[in-house]
Amino acid sequence: MRITTVADLAELAGGVLHGDAGASVGPDVVVDARRATPGSVFVAIPGEHVDGHDFTGQAAANGAAAVIATRVTDADIAHVVVDDSVGGLSRLASSVVRRAIVDGLTVLAITGSSGKTSTKDVLAQVLEHAGPTVSPVGSFNNEIGVPLTACGVDEGTRYLVSEMGARGIGHLRWLTGLIPPAISLVLNVGSAHLGEFGSVENIAIAKGELVEALSPDGWAVLNADDHRVAAMASRTRGRVAWFTREEAALEGELVVRARDIRPDDLQRFSFTLVVERPGVPVAAHPVTLRLIGSHHVANAVAAAAAAVAAGMEPERVAAALSAAGPRSKWRMQLDERPDGAAVLNDAYNANPESMAAALATLADLGRGRRSVDPSARTIAVLGDMLELGADAASAHRRMGRLAADLGIDEVVAVGEYAGDIVAGATAGGTPARALERSEVAGRIALGAMDVVLVKASRGVALEQVADELLAGGPGAC
Repeated sequence: MRITTVADLAELAGGVLHGDAGASVGPDVVVDARRATPGSVFVAIPGEHVDGHDFTGQAAANGAAAVIATRVTDADIAHVVVDDSVGGLSRLASSVVRRAIVDGLTVLAITGSSGKTSTKDVLAQVLEHAGPTVSPVGSFNNEIGVPLTACGVDEGTRYLVSEMGARGIGHLRWLTGLIPPAISLVLNVGSAHLGEFGSVENIAIAKGELVEALSPDGWAVLNADDHRVAAMASRTRGRVAWFTREEAALEGELVVRARDIRPDDLQRFSFTLVVERPGVPVAAHPVTLRLIGSHHVANAVAAAAAAVAAGMEPERVAAALSAAGPRSKWRMQLDERPDGAAVLNDAYNANPESMAAALATLADLGRGRRSVDPSARTIAVLGDMLELGADAASAHRRMGRLAADLGIDEVVAVGEYAGDIVAGATAGGTPARALERSEVAGRIALGAMDVVLVKASRGVALEQVADELLAGGPGAC
């Protein structure tokens, strides 16, 4: 946020000031006292196990100039007292963004059942070629992460890319009420968090709230290849931009598609970015992605459509897509050991759609490696996909069977649903076994050209297995 006074901070956050009204505060806003910087605002949030109010002294010692809290603490620091700390952070973020919109800020919001973070990272890197851009680190997409990221906007920011997740109907309506988007990008509707929503139809209702928030001048950037997303065109007052990997004719003010899609030996894809606009010659420019996996083609085309809607020229967008690299860890992160064995770490999160995409990429990598060394193997280390509700067991069995159908050589399963993954894989004829997380690295002997996928929901912490495999065994790192 812009550097301001503590009095202005109190007004922005809707709180009562206790302390020096004229003291300067900003630009950083943090919720972790360890990350406090000179002049920063520390937001003391009570949690289930830790209360941020107990760390206001540490924040002050690290240089914080003010704290947003529900009570005055013993720390020698200005306090802005609010009824609810998260509410105070939300009001601050909304005020910061609405002031910046008046000065020319464009807010782009992204949602979808899978691919949000990867697309956010690509879109931010593209927009950085056009002006200063703020985007979240990792998956800051909830009621704390969204406003915290928005507080990073200052007087020089031209674009804010906001990743918005939903765990129920009404969540995105609330988030967009705080951070009003000019461009809303919906990637897909899948089965992530199905246990919380109850049905895929409810997920579609919730995701569509992102485009309902637009004004008539806004842009709804929609996936024409997902019928539930395409149906959201009727739910927005804004203009509609389509993105697609298909050749089918589409009508609209903006259509962005990928043609001539082709992979290299590491499953990095090239394609021709095609931009169609009424009354404007069709633009076609080459793109070569640095990201691994065919699903990144759709993510890149989605980011391109949003960037063009924001005013960037297609040629510049294509060049920026080719320059964009991985920005968030543990997402299709491919590393090679000195002996040549490779680990594909996609352990940040998982749902059936993203796990299917990761398995397909593993199979493609295996085919490429076997063209060099016929003995090269593919191994999938798969953990629980959380929050799937009553369909969880069958979903895990489907993933095991998919691994077998794709020709994966071996499946190793971890977690509560390991037995279901194993059952699915063995039913398809692929060797599979269930192990504890601590056992995995020590029970897999990787050959020089083998490639292993590590994939699960974040709570399973399989990134530890990926680190151990790269280091050569359990505890070696």
